[in-house]
Amino acid sequence: MACENARLARGGIAVSILDQTKLPASEERLHPDTPEQCRSAIERLAVRGAPAIGIFAAFAFCTLAQKVAPAPGPRSWEAPAGPDFVEGMGRLRDYLAQSRPTAVNLGWALDRMMNVVREHAGEARFDMLRALRAEAATIQEEDIACCRAMAEFGLELIEDGWGLITHCNAGPLATSEYGTALGPLLLGRERGMNFRVFVDETRPLLQGARLSAYELDRAGVDTTLICDNMASVVMAEGWVQACFVGCDRVASNGDVANKIGTNGLAIIAAHYGVPFYVMCPSSTIDFTCATGADVPIEERDPEEIRSKFYERPMAPSTVKCFNPAFDVTDHSLITAIVTEHGICRPPFTESLRG
Repeated sequence: MACENARLARGGIAVSILDQTKLPASEERLHPDTPEQCRSAIERLAVRGAPAIGIFAAFAFCTLAQKVAPAPGPRSWEAPAGPDFVEGMGRLRDYLAQSRPTAVNLGWALDRMMNVVREHAGEARFDMLRALRAEAATIQEEDIACCRAMAEFGLELIEDGWGLITHCNAGPLATSEYGTALGPLLLGRERGMNFRVFVDETRPLLQGARLSAYELDRAGVDTTLICDNMASVVMAEGWVQACFVGCDRVASNGDVANKIGTNGLAIIAAHYGVPFYVMCPSSTIDFTCATGADVPIEERDPEEIRSKFYERPMAPSTVKCFNPAFDVTDHSLITAIVTEHGICRPPFTESLRG
């Protein structure tokens, strides 16, 4: 189930990504090669999913480094990466980091890249670029290993024949290989296990319908698409034995910020006694965030509610819209948080640091 969510292209001067806004109708790749194009790719969700955003940002940082404070002359890449270069890369880091405030992996990956810049300041630009490319590749390789480990741990939580429900998209498109929340389902299917998976459509951007259903169906998983407001019905019927979701940020107390609607799904699961599992790499845990109240919640364009994916607007143009992209699920509603290091159970203030 490997998914190449980002790679260097055009001799290393651009990043190649699969445009997720075009799925499932067509598989098209983009090659952003300017700061504006790279930031736009994140903002308009051409690349999305917290781990995938971090990986893309790291590769984008490499390509854009070649355009920051260029040195004069035909042998410019032999010139040292001086203070002007370091300052320019710092501005680039901040510019890209502002594209989506909730997903912690974006800033985390960019900070790793800036550490490389500082460590190699004063060296030849060619050596700097080589070090940046190596770090970006390492970030991607680490995520592949994380996905594999999480899928194994998550598979311990479910049984053959179970009914499962997921929200939004936390599969290969959002990460590097198996994904986070979809990882156990895909790995189990590879090993001959059968699950019945209910996929929330995840309004207003329909990333469950367009992306998760697309990934699961291609993998041969028994997939049933439902509207977000149907989750209580399938749980009441006893068709769901566990919930699996990804996340964009975990606070140190175990509160989780994920795609809007996750909190509602967790509340319904608690009412029906269905275990609620969150899966994420440890890089998504933000120990500087005490609780979910400290997580910045992105609010997106009102037109995503009013007119996106519709042939004509579905609400009057004069009506106000409230469109938060994420909500926070309280740690008391979460059965366990699965990372590449294992299964963390309450109290999360202790297990997440273990």
